[in-house]
Amino acid sequence: MTKKLTVLFVLATFFVLGLAQTAQAALLSGTLLKIGSTGANVVQLQTELNYLGYNVGATDGVFGVKTQAEVIAFQTAKSLSVDGKVGSITANSLNSAYSAKLHSDSANTIIATAEKYIGVPYQWGGESPTGFDCSGFVQYVFAQNGITLPRVSVDQSTVGTPISFNNLQPGDLIFFSIENKGTVDHVGIYIGNGQFINASSSLGVTIYPIGPYWESVEFSARRVF
Repeated sequence: MTKKLTVLFVLATFFVLGLAQTAQAALLSGTLLKIGSTGANVVQLQTELNYLGYNVGATDGVFGVKTQAEVIAFQTAKSLSVDGKVGSITANSLNSAYSAKLHSDSANTIIATAEKYIGVPYQWGGESPTGFDCSGFVQYVFAQNGITLPRVSVDQSTVGTPISFNNLQPGDLIFFSIENKGTVDHVGIYIGNGQFINASSSLGVTIYPIGPYWESVEFSARRVF
């Protein structure tokens, strides 16, 4: 096997083994990438650029003129210094844009899944489309999108990252203490525009605006993806 074929084989192996992890991976901001760079970090660079709509073509792990052109396009769009190289500033900007789009796309998918079940009746202990309770609904919707959550709301409220209500994003979980006993007893999924979807005991799966009542019983919020 020639040296060139060996390099290509190694790069292909990096790509295949890393493909399942790229959604959570990030560029190493301490590594300068430029024309001639190769390896897994270039694969990640190309993956992020393609996902953001910059067409570098195949994610082959080789930083060529096409990858350089799309780096320049990204730097121009983000008002960065335009040099066609990926140093720490460009890498951090790419990672931020990539993570934001991943979250937005995942949130849209989760919300679309949740909205399919509007009108499903409430059922205490229910965890399937024949009937849901609040936490069973949340667990089911997230499971349909590859995210495993605990079964009950009080345990769900310990997963992920705590966030303030002022920083809610679609897909975040909102926890309530309806009985005002200082513990979580209800959960819903924030869908944006001051609304959340939940399985309520009175209406089943439905969308509520976060008005004065819900604000009065808000307990906490978590970001789980």
